[in-house]
Amino acid sequence: MFREARPGDFDQIMHLYGQLHPHDPVPEDGSASATFRRILDTPGLHLFVLEQDGQVVATTYLNVIPNLTRAASPYAVIENVVVDKTLRGTGLGKQIMAATLRAAWDAGCYKVMLMTGSRTPATHAFYRACGFSGDAKTAYVARRT
Repeated sequence: MFREARPGDFDQIMHLYGQLHPHDPVPEDGSASATFRRILDTPGLHLFVLEQDGQVVATTYLNVIPNLTRAASPYAVIENVVVDKTLRGTGLGKQIMAATLRAAWDAGCYKVMLMTGSRTPATHAFYRACGFSGDAKTAYVARRT
């Protein structure tokens, strides 16, 4: 089930982020949970999860940004795309990305962007398969058609 994150999802999302960035320090001062609550409470910020059998197995973070160009149409940025490492290659990534893009289009966005620091060809192939196109700076843009 694709849905917006809820307060009780914090630990499971942080577990996935640990898989995404295993060398990142884990804040012990409560700042991560405070930031999580702020994201959930801020209009235009959407932390999505894909739930399977009661467990959060994938997550994306969609930021819908107001814009004065393109007939005042917003644009979006996707960040922190992660599928549980034990379930990668099962189609969950494409599923959560398709639903995240659908949410951006439903919000009236004229484009969605993401960037990756990955040099892994499979990562780039994944984003291309999800509808993004790359450029020389390894930035990807999907345009609403």
